[in-house]
Amino acid sequence: MESRVAIIGIIVEEPSSVEALNQILHAYGTYIVGRMGIPYPKKGINIISIAVDAPQDTISALSGKIGKLSGVSSKAAYSKV
Repeated sequence: MESRVAIIGIIVEEPSSVEALNQILHAYGTYIVGRMGIPYPKKGINIISIAVDAPQDTISALSGKIGKLSGVSSKAAYSKV
């Protein structure tokens, strides 16, 4: 299957979900190109962006699993290439 490049934006509002989030990201580690995390203490959240290169169904599965975590939301944006 052809791979696509995408960015998954993640907002973590519930600190207790961080361990589960990291386990998911570790499981998909072969597809992750880069990761940037920004703590935002003023609002009590963490903002994470993940660059991935994977088949579209894999990206959708990853984003979906992340979004199912309590206090965590995610959205994927795909490149046209």
